[in-house]
Amino acid sequence: MFGREKLKEIFRRHWEVFKTKYSRYRAKVYEEVVQKMLGCGDPKNGYALYVCERCGKDRKKVPFSCKSSFCLSCGKVYTDQWAGRIEGILFRGVAYRHTVLTVPDEVRIYFYRDMRLLAKLMRVGVECLDDVLSTVLRRRVKGGYIVVLQTNGRSGSHNPHLHIIMTSGGISGNKEGEDCWVNLKYLPYEILHKKWQHHLLELLKEQVGTREIRGKIDELYRKYPNGLVANVQRGEVPKRIKELAKYLAKYVVSPPISVSRIINYDGERVKYWYKDHRSGKRKIEEIDVYKFIGRMVQHILPKGMQRIRYYGLHGTAVYEKIRKKLMTILPTNGGQDKETFTVTEMSYRKRVIKTNGQDPFICTRCGGELILWRIWHPKYGVIYDEEERLKTGYNERDKRGRDQDVGDIRHPVLQLSMPGLRV
Repeated sequence: MFGREKLKEIFRRHWEVFKTKYSRYRAKVYEEVVQKMLGCGDPKNGYALYVCERCGKDRKKVPFSCKSSFCLSCGKVYTDQWAGRIEGILFRGVAYRHTVLTVPDEVRIYFYRDMRLLAKLMRVGVECLDDVLSTVLRRRVKGGYIVVLQTNGRSGSHNPHLHIIMTSGGISGNKEGEDCWVNLKYLPYEILHKKWQHHLLELLKEQVGTREIRGKIDELYRKYPNGLVANVQRGEVPKRIKELAKYLAKYVVSPPISVSRIINYDGERVKYWYKDHRSGKRKIEEIDVYKFIGRMVQHILPKGMQRIRYYGLHGTAVYEKIRKKLMTILPTNGGQDKETFTVTEMSYRKRVIKTNGQDPFICTRCGGELILWRIWHPKYGVIYDEEERLKTGYNERDKRGRDQDVGDIRHPVLQLSMPGLRV
């Protein structure tokens, strides 16, 4: 099977030449992401060393993770953790819908030329749905939205669109001026399609503003008299919300073309398959290696731009206040009031046990437990050393840590924040 090492081989062999051919990708943001992916799992980029506390003979190095959007290992961890968090932040008693807002092929190029438009695309998607809620419910309603930006189509081409987990209803004021919850029982497709067309094309008219775009906008209104494509899941988001969250999280952290879909790489060309959206059939595409790299790196976003954002009732600044308010105004027969949500983040140790059934922190020689012995960082050097601590007379491990998962031990001496360490 085509694995992540093959993907690394493609970039190691061709990345430098690719940059000379396409100057756009010489920018620092692309270089950082690619180099992180190439260096993930390499102890030269930092590691934690574990040693058996009983015999001292078994040693295990755990390299720092890179968190690159191209890294399959880091992506898998992030996907599982984000899916767990989504369970924890959905409001109890509230039904949710999964909505997809697309961008027509005729105007996708503008989002490729100026990636800052993608952030505005996410915001205008929320404004559209708030508009739809207020129109259908015939009153001003504020909903809650978790927005996931996807920039690639199934073939890896540039195809920006939004996946949105939205509340099926929202908060509105009643005749007495008090806040109340209003349920959305049905979302008319025809209203959504036309509202999305209006909001998207107005965004382009305002932000691009050229004669060319104004001509394309007029053309799109004529071509799509019933509005642009927007899909809404019929009924509520499934109660097994984690499955949907995992599905969406993959867009955030996985390469645009999954390595599991790559059939062959001969040093010059890459062959891969994808499922065609229209026909539903499997298609095979073969392209030269530089075009393949381009299809991968064109989806790297500017530094600081997030693919997941929270709006309205789910906005970070107001979330806790809204959660408490909903506890007082929601009807007792809400859409998910019987659900209980839990957040479970697995340590490196637990993930390995789950994958292959073996505990990586049990000594293979004597069966003892491996403890954290040293942490080394290429910039800061040795930032934790158990041996040095023992020499200074400290001979008792953190008692709280002794009863914890070894992969989760917190040592009092270690104060430097190490976001790259996931043990």
